[in-house]
Formats: sequence, structure tokens, C-alpha cells
Amino acid sequence: MGDLVMALPEVKKETNYTYADYLAWDQGRWELIDGEVWDMTPAPSRLHQEISINFSSLLHEFFKGTGCSVYAAPFDVRLPDSDNAEDYTVTTVVQPDISVICDQSKLDDRGCAGPPDLIIEILSPATAAKDLKVKRALYEKHGVQEYWLVHPTDKVVMSYHLIDDGQYGKARIFDRDDILQSVRFEELTIQLNAIFPES
Repeated sequence: MGDLVMALPEVKKETNYTYADYLAWDQGRWELIDGEVWDMTPAPSRLHQEISINFSSLLHEFFKGTGCSVYAAPFDVRLPDSDNAEDYTVTTVVQPDISVICDQSKLDDRGCAGPPDLIIEILSPATAAKDLKVKRALYEKHGVQEYWLVHPTDKVVMSYHLIDDGQYGKARIFDRDDILQSVRFEELTIQLNAIFPES
């Protein structure tokens, strides 16, 4: 973390960064999780981007005219720890690969303030541990209703959704030959062979 902090412009702290600090950084791409800085470089792979575009295109078409919005990274999602937290004191700002937001009051010119209804993260070697552990717990804590974790090389999607106690249940697993069925959006089904390239 020390080397990362040194790489940030005009940064003097090591932890407890806020959204105000985040907005001052004009180099690179970063995420903040509970005040800790996470580096978003290098850029995603070609396969990652192809899968992201395929998901984004299908979701954009599905949600057109429904009042729900679809955004692909880079797109800031601020996750405050309380409803009355001042925006610039927020210590968690993430850039999910894809976000679906149906409550338009959460949207502003800087992104989304509050949990999206659906988040998709596409694994890469640099972010796998964070997406599997840290972000899964983060999205659960902040009430993201549905979280899809995509394994590009294995061509598998792990789907989590909140259950009655506010926690994610056991992952439902879909492979390239399956039809992915959303829980949050009952009519949303995706044939995964349209998402994952054949080779």
C-alpha cells in the first residue's frame, strides 16, 4: 500500500480517504473501500471488455423504457454508511463493471449515490480476490439486491441475491450453455452463449 500511496498525487495519508480526496486525484483509476485505496490499473483485457460490451448491450435493450438505467465502467458508485452521510465524507467509491439503477433519485452528474439494484463484476487476475471476497461482502452490506460475478476464462457466472435476512444466499452457478435468470428482475433471462466468445 505504501508504494500505491506514493503514486497518488498530493496524498499524505495512508488510510481513511474520502470522496473529497478521491475527486482531487487526476491520475490513474482508483476505488475507495472503507477509506482504503485500490488501484484499478492496468486496463482490462480484451476478453473482459468483450464480455462487458455483450452484457451491456443486452441489458441496455432489456431495460430500455423501463425507468432503469444501465452504466458500464468507469462509472462511480458512492456507497455511504448512513442515509444522512455528507457526500464528500463518503469513504467507499467503487466502479463496478456494470451497474443497473432503477431509483433515478440516486443518479446525479457524478454517478450513483447508493446501491444499484444489480451489479456485475468481471474477474481479472488483478481483481479476482477483491471481487470474490471484498466486494461481495461490500455489496451485501450496502444492500445491492443482486450481484453477478463473471469468470471470463471458465465461462461461468455466479449469481448472488439478497434473501430475507439481508445477506446473500448461496451462489447460483450458470455456465455458457445455461440461461441466466435474474431474481431481482423476473423477466430478465440471458442466454450465456451470447455473452461468452466461443474460443
